[in-house]
Amino acid sequence: MIGSSTVDLNSLRVDLVGSLLRPARLKDAFAQSGAGEAGDQDLRSVQDEAIREVIAKQEAHRLPLIVDGEFRRTNFMESFSIVAGMEEWQTGVKSYHHILAREDTAESKTAKGQDPILLNRKRVTEKLRLVHNRLLEDYRFAQSLTLRPVKVTLIGPDRITQCFDSENSRSVYPTINEFVSDVVAVERQMVGQLLEAGCRYVGIDAPGYTAYIDGPSLAAMRARGEDPGKNMARSIRADNEVIAGFPGVTFGIHLCRGNRQSMWHREGSYDAIAEQLFNGLKHPRLLLEYDTERAGSFEPLRFVPKGKTVVLGLITTKLGRVETVDELSRRIEQAARYIPIEQLALSPQCGFASSIMGNLLTEEEQFRKLDAMVETAAKVWG
Repeated sequence: MIGSSTVDLNSLRVDLVGSLLRPARLKDAFAQSGAGEAGDQDLRSVQDEAIREVIAKQEAHRLPLIVDGEFRRTNFMESFSIVAGMEEWQTGVKSYHHILAREDTAESKTAKGQDPILLNRKRVTEKLRLVHNRLLEDYRFAQSLTLRPVKVTLIGPDRITQCFDSENSRSVYPTINEFVSDVVAVERQMVGQLLEAGCRYVGIDAPGYTAYIDGPSLAAMRARGEDPGKNMARSIRADNEVIAGFPGVTFGIHLCRGNRQSMWHREGSYDAIAEQLFNGLKHPRLLLEYDTERAGSFEPLRFVPKGKTVVLGLITTKLGRVETVDELSRRIEQAARYIPIEQLALSPQCGFASSIMGNLLTEEEQFRKLDAMVETAAKVWG
């Protein structure tokens, strides 16, 4: 078994974004808990069992990095859930997977859908204050089950800010900058506690950055009187402040164009923001969605500075077709025309279940995709 303290996480050739498909009994347990038919301890017992099983499966599939699948969350944004002042947002987050629920089968095609959490922004009711760091409990439990390093994921300041109803929160936060400053302070507290507990890899979920390359998203910002350039610059500063001054830990940041129930929300290549974003972010690992033509070409990778690893999200989590080692290897070779292959790694394009309902594929297909990832990395990098 791989010891968690011996793996060089900065140069790891494979990665996981975070979420995995929840088993049916776990979904049922969440439903029973939400309906008041089961208690918190009943839900936790099912979560514990499901996490034990999914960690054992990851080890059996030779993954050098482990996640708990986000099995204690209803969706990926719950990582910032127990924070005073954010109660209305927390309620919206927990209902995220119920909106626009789809009945498609795994054979269905993915489609563009609205992102409801961005259309229904929430006000803040008091100054932000960390009430309980659930990520700390999640990490301790998962790490107790494996000697391999456990990655923990946290929603980034940019997405939180895009969900913030600033107009109706001015009595608490007269300016957006004050709100962002407190988001950063809370997240630094969370990260610091994780590091003290031994966590060596924190992944930041930053789906909001693709708003700065998507036409309708840019138009919506301008209609609100916002300057997209200033918004992005503020978000880069905030993301860097969250991770500043934490030695001995790897930070990755993940960008995507939407993933809830196999839907996508945005499109556009990285070209317009690549130089500013890839050079501005201080995270040593950039996890970039690259599974469809919506992401554009690999050419923007020429702006990635030396010392950073680009984790190519070539494996789609939206559909069940399993990519072959040959096709993945070819695409890695294409990317290597713009950045040294030593700076590349491989991952799924996003999580397999951004919300509890999951994407349109089976658990077997999910792990076959991860097998192809591991096999490809061994072929390309040895």
